[in-house]
Amino acid sequence: MLEPLSGYRCPVDGTRAPAESAPWCCPHCRGPWDLDFNAGSVRAVRSGPQVPSLWRYAAALPLRPAKGTTPAVSLGEGGTPIVPMIRGISAKLDFLMPTLSFKDRGAVMLAELARRLSPQRVIADSSGNAGTAVAAYCARAGLPCEIFVPEAVTAKKTEQIRAHGAALKVVPGDREATARAARTAADTPGTFYASHVFNPYFLHGTKTYLYEIWESLGGRLPQALVLPVGNGTLLLGAALAIAELHAHRLIDTSPALIAVQSAAVAPLAHAHRLDASELLGETAAAPTLAEGIAITRPPRARQILASVRESGGTFLTVSEERIAAAQLDLAARGLFVEPTAAACWAAVGPGAPDDPLDGRSAVLPLCGAGAKTGLA
Repeated sequence: MLEPLSGYRCPVDGTRAPAESAPWCCPHCRGPWDLDFNAGSVRAVRSGPQVPSLWRYAAALPLRPAKGTTPAVSLGEGGTPIVPMIRGISAKLDFLMPTLSFKDRGAVMLAELARRLSPQRVIADSSGNAGTAVAAYCARAGLPCEIFVPEAVTAKKTEQIRAHGAALKVVPGDREATARAARTAADTPGTFYASHVFNPYFLHGTKTYLYEIWESLGGRLPQALVLPVGNGTLLLGAALAIAELHAHRLIDTSPALIAVQSAAVAPLAHAHRLDASELLGETAAAPTLAEGIAITRPPRARQILASVRESGGTFLTVSEERIAAAQLDLAARGLFVEPTAAACWAAVGPGAPDDPLDGRSAVLPLCGAGAKTGLA
């Protein structure tokens, strides 16, 4: 017997809507939803059975499967290893997920939600990785799917999307133009918008990244989490999990959230430097190797800025030269990741100036495989 779906709540004006019939965004402010959901404790997970997917944290997840079962759309996502790097820094290898990026964590939640809602079609917009993940999990769920991508997305990513059977819609212009086109299509009746930005079920998938770190480190967290930020879905998921672990008294202290942006597209870093609570003006779309975080107007900007500030963290920016060098350095260490995934290593690894972590222990994600893009 499946539990009822958790409904949506607007963090700006408090509007509520049932997941079964809600529009893809708040109808009043047009902003993204949060979820009306109270996570259960994962205290027993470390001594419980080894579930081969992120659904081992079912107690803390919406869309809980029936007891003793795994949701039909699971591909065994999650459980990626953590490997030591240098001076107290470790890397979590999320590029080892089924579609080769961390976006599988959220995509499995969206596909499971869509499966229960039975729409006529599923759509998503992406710079590549989220679209690939949604396409794969919709294929697993037997759902028709269309993915909107910007014209500059790498051919390897579009090939992967097509391979999963999704229809591909290439949009002229940048990532923001792609998002606008998808949101227009999302208003079509019978459409489920599998937005990794607007739909909060995605964030409740990405929070398992943090739960896995907590479990792998024996019920504790590092002093800092270094996270790439464009739309902020991994950072906000981590912040969710930290709050939940605190609420259940499973941690005593919280890590600082260190957000990394490309210097070429850094609207959040700019706002943070000026101690602003929201974006300031318009940020021009500029070319960057870190295409996965090249977001000029992230819809959850206010939440991202607040989460970083409340954690005692900060924003770091990295140049194109340092991103390219970091990708090569990681490859020389046996880890071939895409340029976006190398951004965090560029920020705090051996090529970083001084010690941006101030000696704190940290975990960073290597969140997309180099096979998706090739070398910068």
